Amino acid sequence: MAAKKPTGRRVDGWKAKSWYKVYSPDNVGKVYLGDTVADDPSKLMGRVMQAPLSELVNDYTKQNVKMKFAITNVAGDAAYTSFIGHELARDFIRSLVKRRTSRIDCVVNFVSKDGCKVRATVTCFTLTRADQSQQHEIRKILTDDVLTFGKENELGVFVNNIINGDLAKELFKKVKELHPVRRVEVIKTKVELPKSSA
Repeated sequence: MAAKKPTGRRVDGWKAKSWYKVYSPDNVGKVYLGDTVADDPSKLMGRVMQAPLSELVNDYTKQNVKMKFAITNVAGDAAYTSFIGHELARDFIRSLVKRRTSRIDCVVNFVSKDGCKVRATVTCFTLTRADQSQQHEIRKILTDDVLTFGKENELGVFVNNIINGDLAKELFKKVKELHPVRRVEVIKTKVELPKSSA
C-alpha cells in the first residue's frame, strides 16, 4: 500500500508574489512603463523593461525607437529604472538605405562622465555613393565627435541628446561639409552601469 502524501496547507505561488509599478528614469520623464511581479523585491533588480520612445515622449514619429531600461531601485510597490540602451527598428533602418548610396557605420566605445560604459553605433546614410577615402573621413568625424561628447557628459545628457535628435543633427552638420548626406542616426546603444547603480 502506497504511503500517504503528507497533507498541509500549500501556499499558491502567485499569492505569495507582489505586483510592482515600474517607471522610467527621471531624465526620460519618470513615465510609467508597466507592472511586474516578484515574491521578493531583490529579485526585481536588473530586470529589463522595454518601451517605444513614442510612448515616453508622446511623439508618434519616435515609434521606431525601442528604449531599454533595467530596474535598479525598489521603494514600496514602485520600481525605478536606469537606461541601458536603445535600438532603431531594423525595418526603419532598411528604409533609409537607397541604391547608389553608401551606408557608413561606426562603433564608438566610451565611459561617460558619471562612469557608465557605453557602446554607441552611429550610422551615416549618404545621398550619393562615397568613395573609400570619403567613408574613412566620415567615420573618423562620427567617431571623434561621439567619443568627445560622450566622455565629457553624464549618461543622462547623452541619452537626452539621442532622444531629442540634437546629437544626430550636430553630426549631420559636420559630415555634410564633406559629402552629401541624407541622414545620420545613433542607431543603437548599449550601457553597462557602474556597480553602485547596477
